[in-house]
Amino acid sequence: MKNILISFLITIGFNFLANAQIETPMVSPFSKIEQKIGITDVTVEYSRPSMRGRTVFGNIIPFGEIWRTGANVNTKITFSDDVKINGKELKKGTYAFYTIPNKTNWEIIFYQKTDNWGNPKTWDATLESLRFTADVQPLSTSVETFTMLFSNLQNDGATMDLLWESTQVSFKIWVPTNEKVEKKIQQVMSGPSIRDYILAARYYSEQEKELATALIYIDKALVSNPENYSNLRTKALILWKLGKKTEAETLMQQSLKLAKKDQSAEYIKLNEASLKEWK
Repeated sequence: MKNILISFLITIGFNFLANAQIETPMVSPFSKIEQKIGITDVTVEYSRPSMRGRTVFGNIIPFGEIWRTGANVNTKITFSDDVKINGKELKKGTYAFYTIPNKTNWEIIFYQKTDNWGNPKTWDATLESLRFTADVQPLSTSVETFTMLFSNLQNDGATMDLLWESTQVSFKIWVPTNEKVEKKIQQVMSGPSIRDYILAARYYSEQEKELATALIYIDKALVSNPENYSNLRTKALILWKLGKKTEAETLMQQSLKLAKKDQSAEYIKLNEASLKEWK
């Protein structure tokens, strides 16, 4: 009976908080940083505790123990691309960001499970995507509120700084800007893709406009795969609309034969219907 009463009171308490209409300031307010490094998006979400007259490291944040690197829910970092952290590879995605502060260095950990309130109840080393050590740099002035920021922004990387009390810990983030830009340049400069030619040809054919251009486009698509029965059908339809009926029927028969070979019920039905209509 006692346990039932306790559960009931807890439920009432949660409902009361959920329905509260008054917003009060958080002791450790939430912060979200969205930083573009080169052309890679990096997002940090964390809560920011303050010193408030207390000794932080070695006291409220013990040395040698895993820290959520902030307050409340675990700090999260999201990368839109694969990156390198201090020279080590890290896949794109969202990670919980944990640290182990020590006097002279910190262990930095990118952890795959991101829905913890604080530290996981049971630490699973197999969920560590990356762990490395970064040196502590003493600060000449004290930082009241825990701060995470990006500095030394360049096209291919930046530095992430963790600042609190008289401690700074920094590490390098490398992003694949050159590779991404070069790939995009090559893609754009090489002209439209095969799919672009197909879509443009089909659009013109369906709209019965620019049919000569549509024929050029579908021919470009067929160069890489001359036995694609879908594209052969598109070309046959364009030829028919251009008045080249004999060529159109020949290509439609070829498309039908290839569709039957591939057992494509959809294109068998479509091609047979077109040939019947053309008769």
